Amino acid sequence: METPNDIREFLTTRRARLSLAQAGLPDYGGRRRVPGLRREEVALLAGMSSEYYVRLERGNARGVSEAVLEGVSRALQLDDAERSHLYDLVRAANEGRQPQRRRGAARAPQIRPALQQLLDTMTDVPAFVQNGRLDILAINALGREVFSELFVQPQRPANFARFVFLDPRAAAFYRNADDAGAQTVALLRAEAGRAPHDRILSDLVGELSTRSEPFRALWASHDVREHRTGVKAITHPDVGDLDLDFEAMTLAADRGLQLIAYSAPAGSPSADALRVLASWTAPPAGADPGPSVLTEKTVAAETTELTEKTVLTEENGA
Repeated sequence: METPNDIREFLTTRRARLSLAQAGLPDYGGRRRVPGLRREEVALLAGMSSEYYVRLERGNARGVSEAVLEGVSRALQLDDAERSHLYDLVRAANEGRQPQRRRGAARAPQIRPALQQLLDTMTDVPAFVQNGRLDILAINALGREVFSELFVQPQRPANFARFVFLDPRAAAFYRNADDAGAQTVALLRAEAGRAPHDRILSDLVGELSTRSEPFRALWASHDVREHRTGVKAITHPDVGDLDLDFEAMTLAADRGLQLIAYSAPAGSPSADALRVLASWTAPPAGADPGPSVLTEKTVAAETTELTEKTVLTEENGA
């Protein structure tokens, strides 16, 4: 990621969305050459000189103080996610770090046994652990059943962004696919601000930008979002529509990871559907269900099975 460019484009897009009326400034009429506010108007609202704000918007964030960032955040009416993103971008610019060298092949995900144990005890609640790149690193049995469509992807770990933009199943899985796409990109954009030199994230963004026009358009908007709570509206291939409330909890002992759990109001059709799915995942009496972590052995077995099915399908079709 190029931090100076990201600062410039982020501030420009935030400025363009504000009208004079929204900013509380008088409109004297006349032709305006740019959408939204002018730079000097943002500077006025932020309590700084136009020259200083222009320097910041051009991506020169060296030595910018917290007071300046607070003024800009207030002037542009940034929400909590946008404010945090601006701070992340400026922090990266001030640290002056060099991009990390390209890494080799990513190793199999390593999840603490106690964390996987916690997931496995949540038998009536779909739950998984994901990183900022939206990779599913560990999941319980019910979560795997609810999000079974994601695990058709040959890549491991399963990734929500690849599913939303590259898998045709996503259009049927998400009842509002456009909103799912916008949320996904906003989460990735926020992660890019936190980790601008994450090569794996850069590669993922490059892959999606190359293969998906909707992703490219959303990425250029520079919208950001935090993943905290909300409702996921999906259509499961076996039990139909599910409206699931989710809570995303940052794991203090595992930096950069979130545990996300889903539920439905008691007595609702979604709760009934979850019980049906849970009954399918319940192990026989006395059996050890074993861990659900996406280990290297599990990934290899699934990849082999998928390859064999593909070969058989091609042979039969021939």
